[in-house]
Amino acid sequence: PTYAMLARGESVGVFQFESDGMREALRKVRPTEFEDLVALVALYRPGAMKFIDTYARNKRSPESVTYLDERLRAITESTYSVILYQEQVMEISKRLAGFSGAEADDLRKAIGKKNRQAMAALRPRFFEGAAKTGTDARVVASLWEVCEANADYSFNRSHAACYALISYRTAWLKANHPAEYMAALFSSVMSTNDKVPFFVSRCEEMGIEVLPPDVNESGHDFVVSGGNIRFGLDAVKNVGSAGVDAVVAARESGGRFSSLYDFCERVDCRAVNKKAIESLVRCGALDSTGASRRGMLEALPAAQGAGSKAQQDALLGQASIFDLEEPSPAGVSAGGGGPSPFRHHPTVPVLPDDPAETRTMEKETLGLFLSSHPLKEVRAALRERVECSLAEVESRRDGDWVTVGGIIAESKKIRTRAGDWMMFATLDDLEGQVEMLVLGNAYQQIADVVDGDRVVVVRGRVDHKGGGETKLVAQEVEVFEPSAEEVERARARAQAAPIVRRVVVEVSPSVPDSFLEELRDVCRSFPGDHELALTVGERRLLLGEGYRVSACTACRGELAALPGVGALTA
Repeated sequence: PTYAMLARGESVGVFQFESDGMREALRKVRPTEFEDLVALVALYRPGAMKFIDTYARNKRSPESVTYLDERLRAITESTYSVILYQEQVMEISKRLAGFSGAEADDLRKAIGKKNRQAMAALRPRFFEGAAKTGTDARVVASLWEVCEANADYSFNRSHAACYALISYRTAWLKANHPAEYMAALFSSVMSTNDKVPFFVSRCEEMGIEVLPPDVNESGHDFVVSGGNIRFGLDAVKNVGSAGVDAVVAARESGGRFSSLYDFCERVDCRAVNKKAIESLVRCGALDSTGASRRGMLEALPAAQGAGSKAQQDALLGQASIFDLEEPSPAGVSAGGGGPSPFRHHPTVPVLPDDPAETRTMEKETLGLFLSSHPLKEVRAALRERVECSLAEVESRRDGDWVTVGGIIAESKKIRTRAGDWMMFATLDDLEGQVEMLVLGNAYQQIADVVDGDRVVVVRGRVDHKGGGETKLVAQEVEVFEPSAEEVERARARAQAAPIVRRVVVEVSPSVPDSFLEELRDVCRSFPGDHELALTVGERRLLLGEGYRVSACTACRGELAALPGVGALTA
């Protein structure tokens, strides 16, 4: 399962392999063995990236690999004719140019240190030696060009192998123990504002639910609970490590907390103050007591005051006449972390929670929406309003105009040299994300809503020019606020409409002979319930059951990378 996961590009959180570019390289190469991972570590570097397609193509069709000189076969066969490592360059210099071991090492040092002067000094010796071994002059010139290019990018193989070993181990953990691995990943990034929401979205794609923190279960870190992941209390704003220690200590000494009053009475109020308790209530960490968040916030001043007084009385050795407690057994403190079975706590008011208010509280205390998402409420209505999902934007042509929708997950405002404001923003629709460039009139339209977690509809132009990344240059932005009736009608129409899931691939009439075999490989790698149709000019061919795909982002990326493929729609 490890290599299958990597071949699908599902490597978020995997050492060295989690960037978008590396995930695309994984989908192209489709690694099946450790040597592929070593090669990918070395390939994904400036200069070497141009050989990724060559490596991937030759790996799929090793019988079509050709060599400039037959002696190169033994040296570069493991990398499908690509001269990738410094050790390969050393071996070439010895076998084809007659270098001694010391001279080959001098060449390696010159390459490793990017010493152009030393490279130039070795050039005459390389050409002379190669001529003596009977190497064709054109081959010699080509090999020397590779040696010079290696100075810009090459790894030694042992270095790449060390990185690849860590990559494989982290990938194995993710493939075989996904919930445990993601929980550990969450704990490692809980102090960052953007990583936790990002990994929560990835968990949803993996079928892992991320549960809110719970004072009756959570500790400092994220943990696995019933196959899902439970938020760690360290991630809750205003609580702090000492506060978490106090919560855990009270729970371990006295068992589960039965109510807000019980919590305030047993947890050391010096470590967990009113502001911390409020954050715990707002994020849902006391939901397991059975009361609503609104009700607990209403009761918090009285509960916190009563709890603080109970702890002060315990320190002074006093007891309230209303406690009605029996004498404590010998050795047990009357005001400790254990529950007080004879103490009567007031009832928390029964006030229903408002979903919008709950989302706002979670965003403020956890940095993300957890119990529900604003987009989920209006998803059906939004789908009717837009032309495509954000996951499909990448497959649109450069310069195409699209209407999309989502919520602004991140934004950064800057001032241009001309003094005008512009914004870089991330638009998220739960299926995918796209980076937006917002300026001019569009900036004026979006400036007032960017911080309000509002759903927006954006009309913009697709831009594929920025270093291989897809961006959307926004021209029009409007807040999307359908009425409750419009949302219900859209849901009804979506449920009544026949569900036809189909991916349409626009194909050039002059595709290579290997196209169908490569298409079949993609279908085998990404099986699913979406029909696959090929459009060639005016003709459309609907493929059979064996060509059904999942239509995930990785699958669409792999289909778009096939030779002769143009636009892609789903």
